[in-house]
Amino acid sequence: MSACVPTRTSDSPHAERVPPPHSPPRAPHRRFRVAGADVSASIAVFLIALPLSLGIALATGAPLQAGLVAAAVGGLVAGRLGGSPLQVSGPAAGLTVVTADLINRYGWRTTCAITVLAGLVQLGLGCLRVARSALAVSPAIVHGMLAGIGVTIAVAQMHIVLGGSPQSAVLDNLRSLPAQLADLHPAAVAVSALTLILLLLWPRLPGRTGRLLRKVPAALVAVTGATATAVFAGLAQPRVELPSWSSHALAGLPEGPVLGLVAAVLTVTLVCSVQSLLGAVAVDKLIAARPGLPARVNRSDLDRELLGQGATNLVSGALGGLPVAGVAVRSAANVQAGAVSRNSTMLHGVLVVVAALLMVPVLELIPLASLAALVMAVGIQMVSLHHIRTVTRHREVPVYAVTTLGVVFLGVLEGVALGIAVAVAVSMHRLARTRITHDEKEGVHHVHVRGQLTFLAVPRLSRALHHVPHGSCVVVELDGSFMDHAAYETLQDWQRTHTAQGGSVELTGRRAGTGTDADPGPNANSGSGSEGIQPATSAVQAVTPVIGVADSPLAGCRCRPWTPWRNHQCDGPPPAAPHGGRAPEDQGQPLEEPSDGEPGGRTGAVPLVAAEPAVASGPARSAAASAPTDATEQAEQFQRTHRTYSTGSDERVESIGGTGATGSGPSGRQLVRGISAFQRNTAPLVRGELARLAREGQQPSQLFLTCADSRLVTSMITSSGPGDLFVVRNVGNLVPPPGEESGDDSVAAAIEYAVDVLKVRSITVCGHSGCGAMQALFDAAPGGVQTPLKRWLRYGLPSLERMGDTGRPWARLAGRAAADAVEQLCLTNVVEQLDHLRAYASVARALRAGELELHGMYFHVGEAQAYLLSKAGEGKGELFDRVGVADLSA
Repeated sequence: MSACVPTRTSDSPHAERVPPPHSPPRAPHRRFRVAGADVSASIAVFLIALPLSLGIALATGAPLQAGLVAAAVGGLVAGRLGGSPLQVSGPAAGLTVVTADLINRYGWRTTCAITVLAGLVQLGLGCLRVARSALAVSPAIVHGMLAGIGVTIAVAQMHIVLGGSPQSAVLDNLRSLPAQLADLHPAAVAVSALTLILLLLWPRLPGRTGRLLRKVPAALVAVTGATATAVFAGLAQPRVELPSWSSHALAGLPEGPVLGLVAAVLTVTLVCSVQSLLGAVAVDKLIAARPGLPARVNRSDLDRELLGQGATNLVSGALGGLPVAGVAVRSAANVQAGAVSRNSTMLHGVLVVVAALLMVPVLELIPLASLAALVMAVGIQMVSLHHIRTVTRHREVPVYAVTTLGVVFLGVLEGVALGIAVAVAVSMHRLARTRITHDEKEGVHHVHVRGQLTFLAVPRLSRALHHVPHGSCVVVELDGSFMDHAAYETLQDWQRTHTAQGGSVELTGRRAGTGTDADPGPNANSGSGSEGIQPATSAVQAVTPVIGVADSPLAGCRCRPWTPWRNHQCDGPPPAAPHGGRAPEDQGQPLEEPSDGEPGGRTGAVPLVAAEPAVASGPARSAAASAPTDATEQAEQFQRTHRTYSTGSDERVESIGGTGATGSGPSGRQLVRGISAFQRNTAPLVRGELARLAREGQQPSQLFLTCADSRLVTSMITSSGPGDLFVVRNVGNLVPPPGEESGDDSVAAAIEYAVDVLKVRSITVCGHSGCGAMQALFDAAPGGVQTPLKRWLRYGLPSLERMGDTGRPWARLAGRAAADAVEQLCLTNVVEQLDHLRAYASVARALRAGELELHGMYFHVGEAQAYLLSKAGEGKGELFDRVGVADLSA
């Protein structure tokens, strides 16, 4: 039988269906499974959502069942269709003020209709894929909106806490608050106080028992405790009333003025959408902080999330529920409880449905004052001090304050509109705020431009440039990140005119990649660093007598600050000039852009004044061009060893040596480039902080003792700044034991000074991979000539003996074994040097007083991975734990 003939006929009733060629294989049938982590997380979220949903419904004046409907629909619909798998949606405190105003103005059935229409608008926006544009709203506006809503909620619920009824407006609630304080209801105040006390103290329970009890949500404990107390004490006060579901009101046709209804729909859409999308971004950050979870959970799809929220509001409004949005408290609880998929959100919705149908008698025992106290606490927490500090640091306090006050006194939509207007005004002010100064130093005119150079600053720029005398030497310092077309042309035209009249112009201060957005042509500078303009019209070039931003070709460097010198891509030699003359690129071309087409990206870059010899113009230039090569070399050598200064008609030459500030050797040039890059890029940013440290003195929090290896950059590894670390470096990060003869007193003196004078709170001994000192210690033969290195390495011999002690377990790395014996010695050496530290009297005294901590650290250079020492337990040895991106507590 041929192999091509099938063994079963095609018309057989049991014949298998063969998939067409090139089609993907059919996915195997998968049974629906729910992870145990999702089940436990859903219970935790349900226990938080149940009291909050009732409390928010109470705060809005809606039927209490509406909160349960919104919570159930948010869990089931948004959980299934939303683009953020672990975000939990439901009735949000941020919607309380909006919903309460709509109910008061239009009634409950029309409010449900507005929720349905808002859901339709969200669906339309999701189809248009504009979700990302919602993130363009300034965070100061969002935080201000939430703070205003929080203030409104807290003021309104205060009346219920005191036993009264709130008014519809914030001002009315504030005016009636004194009378309410004079007419207290003791039962309501007692229940509310108990709720707030439990809510505040429950998360702070100490000890192991407290850690177990804290797994129960504080909101549930507070409401349950207050309810139980009210029931057993027999306190007579208003309680939750859940009418029969048969009389539950559904959405009706919207009734009211068209413009008012449109504004209401837009308000609900705006608040729901922005809160949900920002919540999805926040949930992504929480997921990224959980080890192992980012690989299992996809990042949020914001357009899908907007579609899911639209469908949720559509269903919730149609079923008589409150407006729905992503809720930060429940979402954070979902992630922290260990949820791994959207099943946890959906299960929480199922639990809400079960509670709404089967737990009505229990829910009706809850006092309204307890729910009001819970919602009031949520409102107070919405005024976040962290957000206030953030907007203060970014100088956006006016935006935050105007938005908050607008929401409180005018309404959400009005407050957000005012906040957007103020944010635009602040941005325009910053864009237009440009300081232009002009001064003269030693015959050189300096025009300093601070800020963005736009058409709004052109009149002031022209006025400052007009005051520069003809034929003078000018340095124009551009201290900003943007220059538009109008400012570019003004500066270029003035430069051409000034050089034509015998003057010289140097442009400094431009950062790579931050130049003009409007590119006039191929020769336009769009951010070429500080490529100074040095036209060949002046016999003597002017430079400042200190190392400045124009003193090194590194001023146009595009390398990162931590790039090693040898790896810099900006060190290429300038273009060669024929016959010793000037390079053709340096013939007064204005604002040339360096090309990335050649190595180093320096093609067409204009040489800077301190990096290349000055070239005369006119007859002097011709003579220089025709001079013999040896004369040109002599001139270049003179330029490398001297600086020429021009002060009006007087010329001064100062010798700075062959390896001085200009650095004739390669190492000297690298050093000067590095210092110049610091002076240009970093010094303006840290000058204020260093000035403060100079006034107040150093107050470091840590003594960091590490190896002198050049690959260990302590500030980069620890993300520390000036004044944070008191650093001691030596070969092998060794700590000589105290009291030894001929000991090294420099390390002991540093330890004593750090502990007794600077009062550091911790000392860290940091070893590293590939340590040459440990390799030399491991390979050293006994005896021989005692060189300084051998005499110093004797302080590492106890580490070698400790590693050879078979009765003592070795120090270990978490997740892997030591690569070789030298790495094992590096780990053991850190542990041994910590023991040496404990023998110092000052260290022992501070340890006994609880004023000092000792830490061990190991840094693997090749992996750029840090490990911190932690005790693994008796008999297991010391363990170096890997430090990850989520170890914020470390």
